[in-house]
Amino acid sequence: MVSYQQAIHAIGKASNGRGIYEGPGISIKLSALHPRYSRAQYDRVMEELYPRLKSLTLLARQYDIGINIDAEEADRLEISLDLLEKLCFEPELAGWNGIGFVIQAYQKRCPLVIDYLIDLATRSRRRLMIRLVKGAYWDSEIKRAQMDGLEGYPVYTRKVYTDVSYLACAKKLLAVPNLIYPQFATHNAHTLAAIYQLAGQNYYPGQYEFQCLHGMGEPLYEQVTGKVADGKLNRPCRIYAPVGTHETLLAYLVRRLLENGANTSFVNRIADTSLPLDELVADPVTAVEKLAQQEGQTGLPHPKIPLPRDLYGHGRDNSAGLDLANEHRLASLSSALLNSALQKWQSLPMLEQPVAAGEMSPVINPAEPKDIVGYVREATPREVEQALESAVNNAPIWFATPPAERAQFCIALPC
Repeated sequence: MVSYQQAIHAIGKASNGRGIYEGPGISIKLSALHPRYSRAQYDRVMEELYPRLKSLTLLARQYDIGINIDAEEADRLEISLDLLEKLCFEPELAGWNGIGFVIQAYQKRCPLVIDYLIDLATRSRRRLMIRLVKGAYWDSEIKRAQMDGLEGYPVYTRKVYTDVSYLACAKKLLAVPNLIYPQFATHNAHTLAAIYQLAGQNYYPGQYEFQCLHGMGEPLYEQVTGKVADGKLNRPCRIYAPVGTHETLLAYLVRRLLENGANTSFVNRIADTSLPLDELVADPVTAVEKLAQQEGQTGLPHPKIPLPRDLYGHGRDNSAGLDLANEHRLASLSSALLNSALQKWQSLPMLEQPVAAGEMSPVINPAEPKDIVGYVREATPREVEQALESAVNNAPIWFATPPAERAQFCIALPC
């Protein structure tokens, strides 16, 4: 929190009143503001993290510099949108257009998020800054979905789909210049050229901007920011630079290495002198159409990345999990928990013959002492002897039963 405050003071003074479009800005990670930034801690996030976010935003407004809420993992998207909406309706921030949000084109729901942001800008009567990136958490998103046994992946499994999604999202952002200030973060020459054409030739200051990472893509953007008289595009480019100690920046730098070290990365491929230029700047839409012709269907996932449930191939299904960041799943889970709370649970010894209820003892929820989960009757010494005698007498029959048949008995047992 203090580091962000110091950064805003430093950037604000350096801005010297140039405003949110011409001057520098700051991007903040909400996970850096609170250690429990997740859907499971929704109430705490709203009570503890939001005041910090609001304080930083008010400080940014004091200097009139833009402040962007950075994108993180997919399961944090919805809670970040809730924080953004609350921020947009703060009376102290009314009429100020310096609030920004980062969206990731590799997320399948990115176009729908844009629709929501356009609606939010309309309702809050402001122009939002929207930074469009391709996404840097791809590896962890895939692994998380596999580990949690989700129904599918929140991100595209083919890089070319992300490239097409980026262009589609850029078109949506450019279509509402009165509500959205697009910030296009890309090092891909084809993507950059496509956006330049989509935006049209009648550029005006404050229409949109490009962004590149510090130390990357600079030769490309030299062709963007130069004057038209020199054969350049004369479009603004903001340099996006991480600031922090080695410890705080390590995770960020590793993500950058993974992203730009991949074989499909434009930054990596442009350094390959054996790669033909036509292949380097190939149209992703054409590439998707060719894939559709080859596979007989548009939009099929990567053949070597199975769905989470098929992770182990034909041997067995992956265990199914619950997406605890999905509001629909949480609602159905909450309903099921309420119904289970009404169920009267009783546990009795299991013998060959039914046993009497007898004196029951309550089972207390250790997390909530007032919550009586159910009642249990412990087995008497005589019942324990009967159970052991029954086990010994039936052991030969059980041992002679085929394993598959035994398994069916176990499956049929009541939970």
